[in-house]
Amino acid sequence: MTEVFQRMLSDDDDDDDSPAKCRERRRRRIQMRRFGATLGSGSEPAASHSIKKDSTEDSVAEGKRKRREAETKDLPVAAAGGSPSASSGDSMEQVASEAVPVEARVAEPVFGTMSVAGRARGMEDTIFARASLCRPEINRRRPVHFFAVYDGHGGPHVASLCREKMHVFVEEELMRVGCRVGSESARGSTSTRPEHEQETQAAEGEEWWRRAMKRSFHRMDEVAVSTCVCGLLERDCECHSLEVSLSGSTATVAVLTSEHIIVASCGDSRAVLCRGGTAVPLSCDHKPDRPDELARIEASGGRVFFVNGARVEGILAMSRAIGDQYLKPMVTSEPDVTFTKREPGDECLILASDGLWDVLSNDLACEIASECLREGDPEAIAAVDLNAGPRIEDEGVGALYPSRTVLAAALLTRLALGRKSSDNISVIVVDLKRS
Repeated sequence: MTEVFQRMLSDDDDDDDSPAKCRERRRRRIQMRRFGATLGSGSEPAASHSIKKDSTEDSVAEGKRKRREAETKDLPVAAAGGSPSASSGDSMEQVASEAVPVEARVAEPVFGTMSVAGRARGMEDTIFARASLCRPEINRRRPVHFFAVYDGHGGPHVASLCREKMHVFVEEELMRVGCRVGSESARGSTSTRPEHEQETQAAEGEEWWRRAMKRSFHRMDEVAVSTCVCGLLERDCECHSLEVSLSGSTATVAVLTSEHIIVASCGDSRAVLCRGGTAVPLSCDHKPDRPDELARIEASGGRVFFVNGARVEGILAMSRAIGDQYLKPMVTSEPDVTFTKREPGDECLILASDGLWDVLSNDLACEIASECLREGDPEAIAAVDLNAGPRIEDEGVGALYPSRTVLAAALLTRLALGRKSSDNISVIVVDLKRS
C-alpha cells in the first residue's frame, strides 16, 4: 500500500501546487486512509502491489458499494439460497446460525446398550437405537429419538425383521400425521387460548401419537406373518408353511422427545422409568393369566393352559406378540401405548427383555442404573466398573467422564447372569439427565 501511495504522489511531483491539484491530492490521501483501514479489518481482499491509480479508486468505490449493499440487503433471503461473497461472509455466517432452530442444535441423547445370549442355546434378541429418527410436524419439527428391544421366540426371524423395519414404519407414520397440531403450535398462539382449548389440543395430539404407534405395530405384524425366514414372501417361497407360522417376537418401543416419553409394547419385554429414585413402569407385561388378557383370549376362542407357567394353547408364554400366525387371533399385535410427560426428576429409562426382568425387580434395576449414572467419586466409580469401560468426551460439558450408560447396561446384564437368568438378556439405558 505504501508503494501505491508513493506512486500516486510521484505522478504529480512535476506538477505545480495549484489549489485544484492540492484538493485532488488531499482527496486521494483520504481515500487511501480508508482503503488502508479496510485492509486492516480483513473485510476486503488484499490489494496487489502493482495496482495502478485508476484501479485503486475503482476498488475503493466498489468496496463501498458492496458494504452498502451488505448492510441494506435482506440477509435471511440471502441465507436461503446462493453462496455468500467474501465481503459478506461474517454476516452470512451469523444469519445462518440464527436461521437454524434452537431445537436443531439440541445434543443427541446419551445411552448405552448390552445384548448377550446368556445361558440360552441361541440368540433370539435384537435391539435397535437411533437418535434423531425424524422431525415430524406432530413434534413441532423437533427431533424424535427411537429405542427398541425385540425378544424373539421360535427363532430370531421376526425379531430381526422388527430390527430392520419397525423404526421405518414409526418414522413414516409420525411424518404422516399431526400436520394440524404442528401448524397450530408453530403459530405460537397456544398460550393465549383458553385453558380448555389447550387441554383439548393436547389430548388430540396424544391420541395421534397413539394411533401412529399402533399403526406401526400393525404394519410390522403384517410383514412378519407374510415373510418367510428365507427372506421371500410366503406365497413366493417353497419353504414349509410352519417356517412362517412358528416365529414371533415381543416389541417394546420407546420414542423420546424433549417433553414426552411414548412407549408402545406388546409381549413381556418392559420399559421402566427411574424418577426421583422411584421405579415407574411405562409398560405392562402381557401374560396369558392376566385377568383382562385371559378374558380376551377366551372371548376369541382360545384357551390358557398351565405348562411351566401360563401359556396360550399350552404353547406361548405371552398373550401379545408380533408374528405367531398360527396363534391368531388369540395372540394379537395390538400394543399398549403410554404417554408420559418428562419431569426434572427423571433420571434414566430402562428397556429390557424378560431375561432381565425375570430375575430383577423394577426397583432394583433402577437403583443400580441410577447409581451408575450419578456423578460421584471417580475412585468409587472405578471400583464399580468391572469391565474398565472406555472414557468418552461429553461435548456439552467438555469434560471426560466414564461411559456410565454402558456401565449401567453391563452391570444389569451381569447381575441377571449372576442370578441364573436362563434367557437372552438385552438392555438399553438412556440417561435422561443428559438427554
